[in-house]
Amino acid sequence: MVDALANRGIVDAFPIQEQTIPLALTGQDIIGQAKTGTGKTFGFGLPLLQRVGADPEPGVQALVVVPTRELAVQVYEDLELAAQNRGATVVPIYGGKAYEGQIEQLKAGAQVVVGTPGRLLDLASQRILNLGNVREMVLDEADKMLDLGFLADIEKLFAKTPATRHTMLFSATMPGTIVTLARRFMSKPIHIRASDPDEGVAQANIEHIVYRAHSLDKDEVIGRILQAEGRGKTVVFMRTKRAAAKLQEELNDRGFNAAAVHGDLNQDQRERAMAAFKAGKKDILIATDVAARGIDVDDVTHVINHTVPDDEKTYLHRVGRTGRAGRTGIAVTFVDWDDLHKWALIDKALDFGIPEPVETYSSSPHLFADLKIPEGTKGRLKATPVKERAPRDPRSGEGSGSRSASGSGDGPGSGEGRKRTRRRTRSANPQGPGRHEAHGHDQHGHDTEGGGEPGAPLLQDGAEPAAPRRRRRRRRGGSGGSAAAESGAADSGAADPGAADSGTQEDSGSAA
Repeated sequence: MVDALANRGIVDAFPIQEQTIPLALTGQDIIGQAKTGTGKTFGFGLPLLQRVGADPEPGVQALVVVPTRELAVQVYEDLELAAQNRGATVVPIYGGKAYEGQIEQLKAGAQVVVGTPGRLLDLASQRILNLGNVREMVLDEADKMLDLGFLADIEKLFAKTPATRHTMLFSATMPGTIVTLARRFMSKPIHIRASDPDEGVAQANIEHIVYRAHSLDKDEVIGRILQAEGRGKTVVFMRTKRAAAKLQEELNDRGFNAAAVHGDLNQDQRERAMAAFKAGKKDILIATDVAARGIDVDDVTHVINHTVPDDEKTYLHRVGRTGRAGRTGIAVTFVDWDDLHKWALIDKALDFGIPEPVETYSSSPHLFADLKIPEGTKGRLKATPVKERAPRDPRSGEGSGSRSASGSGDGPGSGEGRKRTRRRTRSANPQGPGRHEAHGHDQHGHDTEGGGEPGAPLLQDGAEPAAPRRRRRRRRGGSGGSAAAESGAADSGAADPGAADSGTQEDSGSAA
């Protein structure tokens, strides 16, 4: 396992790992408390894999329960990395994915299962997942599971496992319900606290910037923050999934490379967005709180709270996406006028000393100074593209451009469009229509394949009126009055495609 981690550049242990691993290897029940991003996964994952064995018997022997699908994927990837040189198989079991693949992996004899409570209980009730031989059990982010209402599900899962199992519980905070849960299902646990109980004080590696911002100006402010010096991967937290989708569309329109993770997306879409963000294909991730705890990316430099979180715990978990693995980070929070009271409670709980955030707009000088944004930066990387008219086809004398200029198709309004087109043609060519026929031009002034011959195909689709035939015959007649009359007839007939056609037949008969 040490070799597998070293190949990924992981060689030094964090404080929570230094304190947890030796005790967990002996089978001691543990309650681990540490701020997010300090390596809790390997703190319980390495002892769990070691105790399962290098080449364990088939069947589920270790169970890791997490609150969200994103966190399940993250924990699974970390354990799979550590176990790549061992015989133990790690599988993720969570909702939003097809049952068949998960069932096949369980029937194939997987030994370590990482999953969310709902899908685990579902498969257990179908007798597909057997928890009767579980020797190692871990509850990760236990406080979040209680917040999401999973307490009853957790109790059912504990009831399906042997009473003599080895249990580890990890949580960023320790509310009374967590302590009660530990007393019921753990045997003489040791409480390991790898940081100050007040996480806000411990986050000295994160710079907290708070602005009172106007809702209509936030997108422009964000656009400018995204162009700050040293800005790397950025996470923007939204209150609602609809707002998250809207902001993603807005930032992409402004030229930024943004992905989104929220409840309106299916699981495959969420996983693709997260994978693109981790791989660097997308450098901005817009997320709601549901997905927050599954964002385990070391090189996030900025976290932006588009709206104030509900409480200080949510705030800490949001901003904990940056400043991970010993790095520094910047957390920017926008406070609406209506949310000042909510921010005051967070500020007091975390002892920030910013009860009244400074009023800030996208043009405020202190915004550029605080976040090292170059002077003159606007909130857009590129102008909105303007749709260009499609080029006309010189062989047919028409194209999407001519069709758009003269109305679409053969509808009632198309005749009026053709009338306007003919007028522009005549004004552009004061020498008269005869010049067009002599040189093989159509009514738009483009070369025609037939050298000006008004062939039948152009008359059939209604795109070319029959007026040029009338003008040519009357010109041979040499009557200026008839030419004038023809011009008026063409204009009046063009108002209706059917009238233009009937006029053509009538005129050709009189000429004959």
